[in-house]
Amino acid sequence: MPDAHASTGPFAALRRWSPPRDTPVRAVVLVLPGGRAHGRQPASTRNLAYRRMVPIARSVHRATHAAGAETWLLRYRVRGWNEPDRDPVQDAWWALDGIRTRYPDAEVTLVGHSMGGRTALRVAGHESVRTICALAPWIEDDEPYAQLAGRDLVVVHGTADHTTSPKASHRYALAAREVSDRVCRFELPDGHAMMRRAPAWTELVRRTVVGAVTGRLDPEIARAMQTPAPDGLRAPAIGAIGASS
Repeated sequence: MPDAHASTGPFAALRRWSPPRDTPVRAVVLVLPGGRAHGRQPASTRNLAYRRMVPIARSVHRATHAAGAETWLLRYRVRGWNEPDRDPVQDAWWALDGIRTRYPDAEVTLVGHSMGGRTALRVAGHESVRTICALAPWIEDDEPYAQLAGRDLVVVHGTADHTTSPKASHRYALAAREVSDRVCRFELPDGHAMMRRAPAWTELVRRTVVGAVTGRLDPEIARAMQTPAPDGLRAPAIGAIGASS
């Protein structure tokens, strides 16, 4: 299996894992790392937030490359959100526009953690985006959600997260159900770093992305989307049930 290759642009940098040669690209998964509320320092591949998403990107690639999916991992220009500039949002738009130019018919799945989850939600209105998987997303009280209309949204949050708020992501998922009937949220006993239950986080991402790429929604995700609140927005994370503490 070929390793990833990197490319840079006027804003940020990308690491890409491609499908086998002669397999047409029919979908792209854009992976968005976390960051900080404020920070003008250049982002680096050595930053823990970026490194945390590398194994998730590789897992996504292994699960979807044969189906014609290309996986992109974005490295932002700088480490912070930096309101009102919202630097990672600018970078994600640049990446999405690049996907649209390169693969005009490809549907995009966004996978973002923490600040990357907030970024994914903000750019969900891009014409190429169909599915969003937000991991422990950073949510503020006035977070917009109208852009999620017609999209699939899977939110995952650890109940022991003290960095971003599980209650806020629950409120957001509830609001998102006003504009989309394909919204669910999973919980698992873990903190923000996704370390204690790493296999469960990865498995949920994998199932979300495989369903998006193949057009066959995972049965447990579909069931959660069809289940009314609160259960459909507090479902036990796939792979976490019965796991050791």
